[in-house]
Amino acid sequence: MQQIKLFVGREDHAGELESEVNQWVAESGVKVLSISGNIAPQSVLPSKDSGAGNLSAGNAIGRRFAPSDILVIVTYEKG
Repeated sequence: MQQIKLFVGREDHAGELESEVNQWVAESGVKVLSISGNIAPQSVLPSKDSGAGNLSAGNAIGRRFAPSDILVIVTYEKG
């Protein structure tokens, strides 16, 4: 029977997420059928200096982006 395992991380810690997935695969002894993933769109961090008006599409000066979330989906069968 196919099952799934979800892993969630952030793009600024992608190496740690990769290690977590690889470690789980190695330790669990499952037969991996597929691995897929998705990265969320970046979100604009609010500016401390100015109000929400600084977030308009035409004002790219001072824009800072939050790290995006990464979702990894492992489809597997137990060995």
